[in-house]
Amino acid sequence: MKRFNLLTSILLFSVINVFAEGYQVNTLSTKQVAMAHTGVSQKLGAESMYFNPAGLAFSDKMLDLSLGVTGIASNVECTTGNKTYETDNKISTPLFGYAAFRIYDNLKVGVAFYTPYGSGINWGNNWPGAILSQKVKLSSYVIQPTVSWRITKKLSIGAGVSVTWGSVDLSKGMVTPESIDALLAKLGKEYRFGDITPISVNLVGTSNISVGFNVGIMYDINSKFTVGASYRSETSLKVKSGDVIVNYANENAQIIAEHTIGLIKEANFKAEMPLPHTITFGASYRPNSKLELNGDVQFTGWKTYKELDIDFISEQLDKFDQKLAKNYHNTFAFRLGVKYQLTERFDILGGMSYDMSPIDKEYYNPETPGMGKISPSLGFSFRPFSRFSVNLACAYVAGVGANGTSYTYIDPLIKVPQKFEADYKVTAWTPSISVGYTF
Repeated sequence: MKRFNLLTSILLFSVINVFAEGYQVNTLSTKQVAMAHTGVSQKLGAESMYFNPAGLAFSDKMLDLSLGVTGIASNVECTTGNKTYETDNKISTPLFGYAAFRIYDNLKVGVAFYTPYGSGINWGNNWPGAILSQKVKLSSYVIQPTVSWRITKKLSIGAGVSVTWGSVDLSKGMVTPESIDALLAKLGKEYRFGDITPISVNLVGTSNISVGFNVGIMYDINSKFTVGASYRSETSLKVKSGDVIVNYANENAQIIAEHTIGLIKEANFKAEMPLPHTITFGASYRPNSKLELNGDVQFTGWKTYKELDIDFISEQLDKFDQKLAKNYHNTFAFRLGVKYQLTERFDILGGMSYDMSPIDKEYYNPETPGMGKISPSLGFSFRPFSRFSVNLACAYVAGVGANGTSYTYIDPLIKVPQKFEADYKVTAWTPSISVGYTF
């Protein structure tokens, strides 16, 4: 079995796709899905472990449990060459669970489990952008033990250690039909591939465990105003030995491969997946005992993602090395959430958010069609018993659109720059359900 490395990582495609689109980072609590994923200044009990671990210290419960799941139904449209192509994405179901315990009145501990990345994108094998992306499926898992200390009646701090691992299944074309057909014409062959991708590569791998941290602070200015801030560190997932399978469209593709790169079926790869840090600030206002208004601003450090290098260390595959410019920039997300206690047992929740895109128009790639997104949301929380709650929510994600975009890449066979020009649209529905129990 031949071995090769993808140094700065073809696997990064999938991580950036899911994270930049903003679907998974907004599905880690049903009630907060309903409230536009605000939470850094709210006292959420066990669920504060993700949003701001300092908030956990304000809980007055001996035990606080929360368990839920979110369905993500996303769709991306790409219009290129006067024809529109649509993804065929499966519904993904990221999970979350939180358990918190009281040690002392001012000291709480807990553990959180969540799957912040778990969606994917499927363009199909044979479409004009296949050399950039065919299919991505990513799963990521985090366990976060947390401690939270209420220093004074109004001030608390908290910290959590995030233990992360994940898996990826990614496919993309190795060459374009146009470049192979040009080679066949040069060789005097009659066969043409047309719109069929001749050779594709499939990568499947599981990462090593990566460790990061999440810290926060929360302060009650008075009985009506609370402010908070949290910081989540950058982490890096590394795949030391993943599996690579090279797929050929038909026998003719195998024959061409023998004359160009050699007939390769399987190999291995190494990869690294950096995930950027985030800083979030928020404020909550409670004008009366029934109404709570919340606002968050989140900063994401995307600027570190400058380039994706795909370096095949193999004499047969050297010609397929790629340097894909990304040049992402840092972004902000703005979120507003509201909770209204309609009755003693029933709360109505709502929100609105806007996430900025980290991608400039000249670097749009179908594996990361990240654009600015507006997301209204709505939900409710029902307590049939004093210690038990059922929560339902749904958010709609609407991309603001990305027209006139382009991406320049080097065709690995003819070594001539090619430009993929397209318009994109993105939408998603994220229904969520959870249950909670406290005593």
